[in-house]
Amino acid sequence: MHSLRTADELAEVRSEIARLRLRERRLRAALLQAPEAELQGRWTRVEVTRASRQAFDPTLLPEDVRSDPRYLRVAVAEAVHCLPLPVAPRQPRPGWPIHREVAASC
Repeated sequence: MHSLRTADELAEVRSEIARLRLRERRLRAALLQAPEAELQGRWTRVEVTRASRQAFDPTLLPEDVRSDPRYLRVAVAEAVHCLPLPVAPRQPRPGWPIHREVAASC
């Protein structure tokens, strides 16, 4: 069995996660619009709850406070990106294809 290199496996896993997240968003949207009877399946019951909370919005502060360096901090984040490699043209096998001279007809 052919094992994947770590970079290729990470790219495949991320692709599968993206596919599953998209499917989850679609199912969630459908359930949010569904009548109560649709919220129960054979093995699972979905419960929709709603909550509100207060959130701090820094854009509401005056510009001089937002740009004051005393209120800023540096945050460092690491990211790992998967980039597809360009597909290189296949290198032909030496001497392939075999070229045969066609005999001249008399």
